Amino acid sequence: MASDPKPEGKAEGSPPPERFEDILGRLRGLVERLEAGNLPLEESLRAFEEGMELCRRGTLILDSAEKKVETLLGSAGGVPRTAPFEMPEG
Repeated sequence: MASDPKPEGKAEGSPPPERFEDILGRLRGLVERLEAGNLPLEESLRAFEEGMELCRRGTLILDSAEKKVETLLGSAGGVPRTAPFEMPEG
């Protein structure tokens, strides 16, 4: 029996792409915990480190979206064109 074709560029078993909104929600939660001021130093540093990583991943998603918008707005001869952009590997 033949197996179903895999979408191009997707590795088998790879997780779905992260959503910007999910990253932002996690980041807000970390900020609230840090602003409460009752975390031990080591836990505060871990939360800060996780927050910086979330910021980096969120920035990659925003940069990709910006490139896609620029592609949609850019036109050759007045006809909008699109080009697929892959999510950056993190």
